[in-house]
Amino acid sequence: MRPRKRRKVSIVGAGNVGATTAQKIVENGLADVVILDVREGVAQGKALDISESGPLLGFDTRIHGSGSYSDIEGSSVVVVTAGFSRKPGMTRDDLLHKNGEVMIEVAQKIRDNAPDSVVIMVTNPMDLMAYMLWKITGFPRERIIGMGGALDSSRFAYFLSEETQTSVSNIQTMVMGGHGDYMVPLLEFSTVAGVPLQKILDKQTLDKIVLRTRDGGGEIVRLMKDSSAYFAPAAAIYLMIESILHDRHRIVPSSVYLEGEYGVKGVFSGVPIRIGNIGMEEIVTLPLSQEEESAFQMSVEAIREGIRTLEKLFPQLGRG
Repeated sequence: MRPRKRRKVSIVGAGNVGATTAQKIVENGLADVVILDVREGVAQGKALDISESGPLLGFDTRIHGSGSYSDIEGSSVVVVTAGFSRKPGMTRDDLLHKNGEVMIEVAQKIRDNAPDSVVIMVTNPMDLMAYMLWKITGFPRERIIGMGGALDSSRFAYFLSEETQTSVSNIQTMVMGGHGDYMVPLLEFSTVAGVPLQKILDKQTLDKIVLRTRDGGGEIVRLMKDSSAYFAPAAAIYLMIESILHDRHRIVPSSVYLEGEYGVKGVFSGVPIRIGNIGMEEIVTLPLSQEEESAFQMSVEAIREGIRTLEKLFPQLGRG
């Protein structure tokens, strides 16, 4: 009798986000993991370190460190965390150019070695990197999903929990738009124990929490100085992977390619989607208020401007 094929997740990039995500996956027995990095020995060392915690924590799922893209073959999910973080003095265009160069190779290697995978994009600027990956791989839009909304919604929920002194389990939040300064927390679709936020908190307090949510990543960078967030991003990635592998049909705000939904075409932007084993199953359409609609369109325009810059930097972009 043949043994059942084990589920496999590959993570491209063995930095803090990639390694922490890998650790969560194997510790919870979700899937075997390949963690890949072009830096010699980095992925192998982190994989060995995580593996050696198995006897202590009682997990038998396997993690393999590699420098070869051939090892991602057969992956159900590929997570892309590879790239550079923004350094002092570096403009957004500088970051776009550097990570765009990385993404050309990553996309080609995923297309060639894991052509049936669902890809979760994490590298910043995330919405634009997801667009680039979609262009180069030629994958259907259902199988390219940007992680951002899940993280932003979690940050929003945590800040609300702190303000209201309420368990996070009682808080539901929703964030749309780009993963950055123009994200749009949806106040009318965010609740505490089912009660709309406007009935609990005054406008000044809500505005302060929204601003802190938008600056969530920057606040951590300023505190840590030589690093950026990775525990919460890894948790957001894990939630998405678990939703795919267990076919949860869970609604998670994520960045996907829009083809007319919310009146938008031709960009990746954060919207609520239902996630299952095919990747994106459905884009959930919410009746936005006029103010929310205006903020969302402003966010989309910022992403569209980024795409124009991206296509100037990389005129070779094309389907496949």
